[in-house]
Amino acid sequence: MRSLTESDIRTSFVNCSKGEAQRLSVPRDLGQLPWADLDFLGWRDPGAPDRSCLVAEWRGGLLGVTLRFPPSRRGLRHRSMCSLCLTTHPGGGVSLMTARKAGAAGREGNSVGLYLCTDLACSLYVRGRKVPESGGRLEESLTLDQQIARTTGHLSAFLDKLYA
Repeated sequence: MRSLTESDIRTSFVNCSKGEAQRLSVPRDLGQLPWADLDFLGWRDPGAPDRSCLVAEWRGGLLGVTLRFPPSRRGLRHRSMCSLCLTTHPGGGVSLMTARKAGAAGREGNSVGLYLCTDLACSLYVRGRKVPESGGRLEESLTLDQQIARTTGHLSAFLDKLYA
């Protein structure tokens, strides 16, 4: 992913108002992020503990979405798998995140959801740059490039649903 500015990020959101996009907390360390290892930029909003944000390159442009998720109530013995990167996590390491659809459908209350790594570090897990708490990723026969393509394909399919 190419490096982004705060302005790039704020103008990319499609499922919230311009005012809401201006009030979102944007990561302060944009200059230090490992952009070459990111398939998308994802972060939790420290001002709203039930909200995360995701910005991705999609169809030749940037697409930003706000995501909501409930607080985790799962025990540490329960493991869940992220639908994007197929990384397993114990407890609350995976959350069902929902995004309001873009346009009229979103204003009518329609949304789409996906189970995602709660910290949105999918790109780093796939590349082995970050290891999930208490464990690792499942052994795969796919090459790293194939795993990255699968992850970005899953992300693109999710983003496509925002406009369906």
